[in-house]
Amino acid sequence: MDSASFSKLRRIVDNFGSQRVAVLGDIMLDRYIRGSVRRISPEAPVPIVKVREVHTVAGGSGNVAANLAALGAKPALISITGRDNAAGELTDILSGKGVDTGSLISDAATFTIEKTRVIAEHQQVVRFDREPELKLTPSLQKAVLGALADQLKAGAGAVILSDYGKGLLTPHVIEAAIKLALSRGVPVFVDPKVEHFTRYKNATCLTPNTMEAYQGMRLIQKDGQEQVEELGRKIIATLNCRSLLITQGEHGMTLFNNAGGRMKILHIPTKAREVYDVTGAGDTVISTLALASAAGASPEEAALIANFAAGIVVAKLGTATLTKEELLESVKKDLWTKTV
Repeated sequence: MDSASFSKLRRIVDNFGSQRVAVLGDIMLDRYIRGSVRRISPEAPVPIVKVREVHTVAGGSGNVAANLAALGAKPALISITGRDNAAGELTDILSGKGVDTGSLISDAATFTIEKTRVIAEHQQVVRFDREPELKLTPSLQKAVLGALADQLKAGAGAVILSDYGKGLLTPHVIEAAIKLALSRGVPVFVDPKVEHFTRYKNATCLTPNTMEAYQGMRLIQKDGQEQVEELGRKIIATLNCRSLLITQGEHGMTLFNNAGGRMKILHIPTKAREVYDVTGAGDTVISTLALASAAGASPEEAALIANFAAGIVVAKLGTATLTKEELLESVKKDLWTKTV
């Protein structure tokens, strides 16, 4: 990257603060119980964790919204919670980060998803989930799509569908949300769930990892960049999406841009120098990609920015976000390294 390219990326990042992004998807409360282990329980052959700290963060689509807020954007989150203490915690956490929670729909017939992880030093000992089977009634579907329509009227420049397979993004909601956003000229970015993969037709961009991309197309996974590029072409042709970003872990990511009907493929090596935890990295990629696009970036520029963002969050422990300052500093370091 040269200095001119850096200046362009900086202008895009500086424009993050004026962008409104609607996030529609499954929300959950992630609870981390941290402590130390010094002995085994006499009751059963399990470690005794002496609790030192309990920390809660917004997970799922909540983490996508939190990433957007940390980057200076104005995210609005559309999801369904129960009417319980976990919903109150989530609202407090998200509101405190600058996320618009006015479109969170509380439903007395369900309860809020909670995922609790017990961590001894840096090792996860166990995770236990409190998770309902969400039944999306016609009235809830109407409320969700109505909330999305309101956010589009309020000026959302991008829509993110954050699908964790918890029942909110039904085939009907997916199809209706994509149609609604595109009818207003607003791009739709999808973090896909394998089970719904072929339902995302006409979305602007999908961001699966390699495994999700192969499984979503019901294909046996193969190694090699040539095979990934063949897969990407098949996905673009099948789903009629304008672009596709396949994330490949330590191998970076590959962008397929089909704008104008002419396929361009760009492979981007990873920027991660250290990898401590990949939890939530996909949330960071899609939030940064959508935000950069809303701020005027081309698909290639947005993918480059998302790649830098991913390289930062995987060096942090747990579900993490990053700031504009961290992002620009990482880009600057890369530029300096290549010019020295």
